Amino acid sequence: MRILLVEDQPELAAPTLAILRYGGYEAEWACSAEQATELAAEREPDLAILDVMLPEGEQAGFELARRFRRAGYLGSILFLTARDAVEDRVHGLDLGGDDYLVKPYSLEELLARVRALLRREAQTRQVEFQRGDLRVHFALRRALWQGTPIELSDKEFALLEVLSLYPERVFSAEELLDRLFPGTDSGTRIVRVYVHHLRRKIAPQVISTQPGGYCLGV
Repeated sequence: MRILLVEDQPELAAPTLAILRYGGYEAEWACSAEQATELAAEREPDLAILDVMLPEGEQAGFELARRFRRAGYLGSILFLTARDAVEDRVHGLDLGGDDYLVKPYSLEELLARVRALLRREAQTRQVEFQRGDLRVHFALRRALWQGTPIELSDKEFALLEVLSLYPERVFSAEELLDRLFPGTDSGTRIVRVYVHHLRRKIAPQVISTQPGGYCLGV
């Protein structure tokens, strides 16, 4: 399990990283929201631990969580903050947070909360999707069509994954752009390009064009 810790104070980040790694997790550290965005884009974490106050602002951790969720991040989010006001907790949870830990915190309690969040995620995360001739194994990041493995790039699989996780939903090109290509300036054309790639590599009917966007076509 991969954990991304976003904390701007090295003296707090160091012991937190140490106990996470002691617990057997692959933990990375980002000291700003900008660095966290780059690391998450390279490889999505199973759990994001976000300090609310970061160099970008007093509520930058909340804004980072909002961006993660808008980009399609499905993992767990644990907020760390010195603020213990009820409205702050409610705000964080409403943004898509799963838990909230007030500083100063016990490292043992942090590790226990991490275990609980990852255990809950493992129990609820869909492992595999199959419909008709299409089979998608999310954990292995592998797709098969009529039993034959299909070689897909990371972005191609990410597009297929989103559509397979929500097979009845129509996604607009703008929404897919925000989820899969955050920060790009190429416009929705890149979404159409990847839709074309999947249709060519798998089958023309694998993605259906609908009024308002795209959905799984099988």
